[in-house]
Amino acid sequence: MIRITVWNEYWHEKVSARVAEIYPRGIHNAIADFLKENKRFEVQTATLGDPENGLSDELLENTDVLIWWGHKIHDKVPDSAAERAKKRVLEGMGLIALHSSHMSKPFRLLMGTTCTLKWRKAGEKERLWNILPTHPIARGVGEYFELKHTEMYGERFDIPKPDDIVFLSWFAGGEVFRSGCTWTRGNGRIFYFQPGHETFPIYYDKTVQKIICNAAQWCAPVMFKRLDCEKVEPLEQIEIIEC
Repeated sequence: MIRITVWNEYWHEKVSARVAEIYPRGIHNAIADFLKENKRFEVQTATLGDPENGLSDELLENTDVLIWWGHKIHDKVPDSAAERAKKRVLEGMGLIALHSSHMSKPFRLLMGTTCTLKWRKAGEKERLWNILPTHPIARGVGEYFELKHTEMYGERFDIPKPDDIVFLSWFAGGEVFRSGCTWTRGNGRIFYFQPGHETFPIYYDKTVQKIICNAAQWCAPVMFKRLDCEKVEPLEQIEIIEC
């Protein structure tokens, strides 16, 4: 079983009638619902309003893949909670950062850059090209797929060079964007996936769901190991010189 936690700041759904109509049980539950259809996944949800901001040591220690959705209140996540998430990724937990989570504290800590980009709210069409079809995250995805209405994110996206770029987006207004990128940090795998603006029903799209499910399997840890500078004994007999 892959233990997945879907974390959501859970703010828009409470203050916007439009968002609440699209995601009446919250974005986190909309994502959790389709993940639960996979028998390999054991799924729970967490939100910023939960005890310890939904990021307690106990919760993270029982999470193989953390899916993060945030947008407006990144600053409300305590630095200590972000550090706990970062530490767990370095030990082996997978992280899937969705949509505006490029500006979340854990993601920026792990990237080491500003993660800034261009944006525009116009409800325009987005065409996502599958430019690495051999990658496990792209399994079962066609050459491209389209979202009728979305928020535009455009280059330059200030991120470190990805290990792989799986999806590349074009928007009706003319911009392009690296919309599906992977990295390895420590023992953990990270996938950033751009679609998911809260005022459009993007997480009901079957291709988007397939990609997130594929990503959860790819991000699942190979191992968990605390990264320390260990003093070790030699494997072979050696002369030890005091220094």
